[in-house]
Amino acid sequence: MDADIKKGHFIESIITEDINNNKNQGKVVTRFPPEPNGYLHIGHAKSICLNFNMAGKFNGRCNLRFDDSNPTKEKQVYIDSIKSTVNWLGFDYGTPLFASDYFDRLHDFAVQLIKKGKAYVCSLTADDIREYRGTLTEPGKNSPYRDRSVQENLDLFGRMKAGEFGEGEHTLRAKIDMTSPNINLRDPIIYRVKKASHPRTGDQWCIYPMYDFTHCLSDALEGITHSLCSLEFQDHRPLYDWILDELETPCHPQQIEFARMNITFTVLSKRKLQRLVEENHVQGWDDPRLPTLEGMKRRGYTPSAIRQFCDIIGVSKKDSRIDMGLLESCLRDDLNETAPRVMGVLKPLKVTIENYPQDRTEELVAKNHPQKQEMGTRTITFSREIYVEQDDFMEAPPKKFFRLGPGREVRLRYAYLVTCKQVIKDPDGKVTELICTYDPATKGGNAPDGRKVKGTIHWVNAADAIDARVNLYDRLFKDENPEQNKQDFIENLNPDSLETLASCKLEKSLGEAAPETVYQFERLGYFCLDSAHQGSTDILGDHPVFNRTVTLRDAWAKLKKK
Repeated sequence: MDADIKKGHFIESIITEDINNNKNQGKVVTRFPPEPNGYLHIGHAKSICLNFNMAGKFNGRCNLRFDDSNPTKEKQVYIDSIKSTVNWLGFDYGTPLFASDYFDRLHDFAVQLIKKGKAYVCSLTADDIREYRGTLTEPGKNSPYRDRSVQENLDLFGRMKAGEFGEGEHTLRAKIDMTSPNINLRDPIIYRVKKASHPRTGDQWCIYPMYDFTHCLSDALEGITHSLCSLEFQDHRPLYDWILDELETPCHPQQIEFARMNITFTVLSKRKLQRLVEENHVQGWDDPRLPTLEGMKRRGYTPSAIRQFCDIIGVSKKDSRIDMGLLESCLRDDLNETAPRVMGVLKPLKVTIENYPQDRTEELVAKNHPQKQEMGTRTITFSREIYVEQDDFMEAPPKKFFRLGPGREVRLRYAYLVTCKQVIKDPDGKVTELICTYDPATKGGNAPDGRKVKGTIHWVNAADAIDARVNLYDRLFKDENPEQNKQDFIENLNPDSLETLASCKLEKSLGEAAPETVYQFERLGYFCLDSAHQGSTDILGDHPVFNRTVTLRDAWAKLKKK
């Protein structure tokens, strides 16, 4: 695909200068390296777009590499989801790579460090290691096992690999500087014992490399030229470089950090998202209220809208919080161009047109998009009984209410002008039905005598409308920054983030709707069939479930102005 990354950002400038200087023989190789311990979210989309677009822009290559060195947290279901999501976003990664592919070579690199006197087996407990490490203001102190001989370290490391020791008994640590102001250089652990089965290597290994050791060496083995990562890894860069400087690797990639994405009204911490799922505040990782890409896909977000959003926010060195409204604006812009128009009534009110023939059903032509003739038309039906929105009727309408009211005339979209003649209520005074008349001469919605009718409302034919449940999703949190004032972010959850309407009426064509196809329900917003309920039975039986993707306008922006 064509690279559409925002021009002129600092990473592009670095790569351009490297190419001009023939660094790396002018090659550009990047990578997107997720750990398969969860589902990707919108923050990952920024990294995906950046890495793949930089490779594409400079005719290079971007690897999808799974950093799978922690078998207790990683699962095949996450691997499958990540591969599917990267493809869904529009990027071709070729053959996926895995850090576990390099376990033999990573072990050999560790042995090299031991032989150079740059790594040792430490027998301190985890608590003792933390105590010996020191603090940000106090230097650490050497482990009593730091000066073991090379031969003793090789023997102990070999026995660790053979499974002779339990978890936590020994670790392999790099020998760097316990007094370094950078805590990451205070003899970091590079291997630990973990007696857990790995999703890909099974029980072949009982020692596993740590992330900082695995990541830089995987980059080097793959010939990565520019290792792009978020700012949280800036303090890890000296360790990245130290490991590569001490070992004979095929190349020495350049690590470059950029600001991670933060968005208003949500959280992007995998740990916090996991808490929302595990405590049942949401209905799984693909809940459409979550910023996970699985959830956004289920809600109806399009890959092009997400890529456009990542393009607009650009790449910087400073963390900031992006307005959720910008993401939704990108989505509206995309769907306004691509979404077919249909009619649906979310809160139905029955209308009987008393002068319309009882045994007549009429076919009308409706445009699938008002500005795009190439999207064609569809046939809708009209008969004596229809449904309109409850909100499109008021018994005592104010002056600027141009919809239905007693004695008022409105235009039915694609159909006729109708006038409300009678209001029927139940014993509690609730309006249950409207009796109207129609003007047969106004087919298509225009009066031959030239009278002006300001109001146009949508409707569906009662005779063939399909029943559906509709989920109306809103912001997951009440405040822009759910973690403000150091409060528990759970306390900031929006109790109105989901409203379910169980008795909606939709036009017949939506019986053929497919998941991920987003429709504009005229005057209401954008909606798509919920993939989680496709072919299943819900509380309505076999009736479909639709999710609101986004409203037609930013209702939250209006609320903030009040």
